[in-house]
Amino acid sequence: MAFRGCWRFVGVVPRLLWDSSVPWRASVPVGRSCVPVFYNSRQGLKTDICLSCDSLCVFLRDRQVYFVLFSGTELQLRGYSSEPLSTEVSYEQLKQRLNDGNAVVIDVREPWELREYGFIPGSVNVPLGQVNTALQLSPEDFREKFGAEMPRRRDNIVFLCLAGIRSKAALDTAASLGFKDAQHYPDGWQGWAEREDLK
Repeated sequence: MAFRGCWRFVGVVPRLLWDSSVPWRASVPVGRSCVPVFYNSRQGLKTDICLSCDSLCVFLRDRQVYFVLFSGTELQLRGYSSEPLSTEVSYEQLKQRLNDGNAVVIDVREPWELREYGFIPGSVNVPLGQVNTALQLSPEDFREKFGAEMPRRRDNIVFLCLAGIRSKAALDTAASLGFKDAQHYPDGWQGWAEREDLK
């Protein structure tokens, strides 16, 4: 039903695009409520849009993307930016992502360093010298070699090392391979251990 409502709305979108005198509310299907959300692709949104609605329609006009939501609509705004993702994460951000399980944390130190100094639980050890090759493996080969799921190009990856130098190099390698949401933790294991009182 919501899908049909959206298609009914799409039928009048060309008229909306060319005739600015037509109020967009005039084309809302009968019995539906709606909320407009405006997005300027040049400036970007400063917040994350989380939507719960029966139907969503999108159209372009004057270099702006318009989202029109029908019925049962909730609009929440929370911490997203269309600006380029910062390449660094703070201790608090890393801790939150680990708790939420929404980041792949790759430790680029050598295995002996993890044994000697310790490691962040849940992190995957891929030594810096193997990052380029590892990120080009098949998911099966990556799992077999590193004992974890292969990160996808759209995953949020956070690299870390002992003090932030090697993790930055790993970040640059990942970015060159198309991993756009890759970041690094510049404080490294040393900073993590201090904050976690592990020293």
